[in-house]
Amino acid sequence: MTRTKVAVIGSGNIGTDLMIKVLRLSEALEMAAMVGIDPASDGLARAERFGVPAISNGVDGLIAMAGFEKISIIFDATSAKAHEANAAKLAPYGKQLVDLTPAAIGPYVVPAVNLAEHLDAPNVNMVTCGGQATIPIVAAISRVTSVPYAEIVASIASKSAGPGTRANIDEFTETTSAAIETVGGAGRGKAIIILNPAEPPLIMRDTILALIGDADHDEIRESIESMIADVAAYVPGYRLKQHVQFREITADEPIHTLVPDGSPAVTHQVTVFLEVEGAAHYLPAFAGNLDIMTSAALRVAESLASSLNTREVVR
Repeated sequence: MTRTKVAVIGSGNIGTDLMIKVLRLSEALEMAAMVGIDPASDGLARAERFGVPAISNGVDGLIAMAGFEKISIIFDATSAKAHEANAAKLAPYGKQLVDLTPAAIGPYVVPAVNLAEHLDAPNVNMVTCGGQATIPIVAAISRVTSVPYAEIVASIASKSAGPGTRANIDEFTETTSAAIETVGGAGRGKAIIILNPAEPPLIMRDTILALIGDADHDEIRESIESMIADVAAYVPGYRLKQHVQFREITADEPIHTLVPDGSPAVTHQVTVFLEVEGAAHYLPAFAGNLDIMTSAALRVAESLASSLNTREVVR
């Protein structure tokens, strides 16, 4: 089988982990270049040891490299602002971009929820780590019943939050909140991220709170468990931490401030607790927040490659 050539922009933790996943796990993708701007970065050094072309002068160097025309898919694991510049430079060349930053230039994609809808998109956005972990649960509830409001809290180890993550906190909350609505199906979404400095570092934990009306709780529970299995198929460390909880909302609770006007009547709160453990390919196991991003991006790229190959065969 001919593998689809890919490049990774960003030689930091996420980009390096993604490169290792492509090399170790993918039968559909071939690493054609690792791109960074720091010649001394560990990611570029590892690329050289693995026999992957290492480019230290950024996207300009990628475009100028021999064989660039054979690369079909490019991952961007830099920052939201850097991705805007990178996407503009790459736009004339017809590559498909998988954006692991919160730039949100292209459509939001969560593999277990809406990947099939965006296989032709030139630039797909992987939302955020919190979004990849929690939006599938919101979607699992909303395919059973209306979700006027959903709120997520992503708690990650402070040690797993690098400069890019810390620089993109505002974009994290904005992008995740928007994707909770557009992908998850909530009438209104809210996202919170917590950087936990505990030692030893804690595994990523996520809490999802959804407000719903009268609905079959067993059907919701089954939908969530089915979605958990779908995500765990590409993120093995993704799991429920506790049983799904349901609570009846009392008449005196001020939920009117959360629920958009015109929403169905809210009678119950659904709470879901998740844990995401990393595969420790390059990052430590507690960094499930980074692992879920690279695992989801790998799944997306493999599907894009399959779709691309199918279109080429048809032509």
